[in-house]
Amino acid sequence: MIAASSSSSGSGSDSGSNNVWGRARGLVLKTLVLIGGAFLLKRLTKSTTRWDHTRFVAHSLTGEKFSKEQASRDPDNYFNIRMRTCSAAEMVDGSKLLYFEQAFWRTPQKPFRQRFYMVKPCPKELKCDVEVSSYAIRDAEEYKNFCDRPKDQRPLTEEVIGDIGEHLTTIHLRRCERGKRCLYEGSTPQGGFPNSWNGATYCTSELGILKNNEIHTWDKGYDDDGNQVWGVKEGPYEFKPAPTSSFNDMFSPLNFPPLQSMAKGIEGSFVLQE
Repeated sequence: MIAASSSSSGSGSDSGSNNVWGRARGLVLKTLVLIGGAFLLKRLTKSTTRWDHTRFVAHSLTGEKFSKEQASRDPDNYFNIRMRTCSAAEMVDGSKLLYFEQAFWRTPQKPFRQRFYMVKPCPKELKCDVEVSSYAIRDAEEYKNFCDRPKDQRPLTEEVIGDIGEHLTTIHLRRCERGKRCLYEGSTPQGGFPNSWNGATYCTSELGILKNNEIHTWDKGYDDDGNQVWGVKEGPYEFKPAPTSSFNDMFSPLNFPPLQSMAKGIEGSFVLQE
């Protein structure tokens, strides 16, 4: 009886000890899970700053893009345009200054449109994420093919900043809602900005940033009566990064529109260099 009692007592002690250690291990595991979950939640819910949005938009705008696909679908209204954008300077406040030009694909050395883009966070009082402003260039001729040149053959940073000319437009971008194709989209404020080209009194601009660095732009000019006097009417230009071009692309009919229709199309789609 004594031996049986002793054995029973030892077994109970071992069982109790195991239960204590089991509970301790369970508590430790739960604690680790909670800590890991909190850390993961913090990582997932970490807010994106306005400067994060700014850097993303500036990066998306940068590069060489073409409207070739759109021109092949609708050659009556769109040309195969080359859009080239690159970093030109960084301002003291961190704003990104980009150089931008557009040219026909077959004559990239002859841009018909040149601008500076200033990309920075939206002012806190506005309900937007990124502000993109366009400026004229004081000596545009000196900047032709700026992005294609070696950096030591470009104007110096202080010269670039000094060549920022007249303010033209400002677009306020917001992140797109879930389910939409775009990542950011926006437009100029209601009423647009002053513009006197081809009988216009004001102009408006729309900008869309899509996945894979695709860019949609739509610039239009209106007269006092609200009639559109320049800019494509059917929809925005769609610029996509192009794969490596083949030799045959150089002789595509999309790149050689009739001279008369080319001139008419340019007048209807873009504000040319003055």
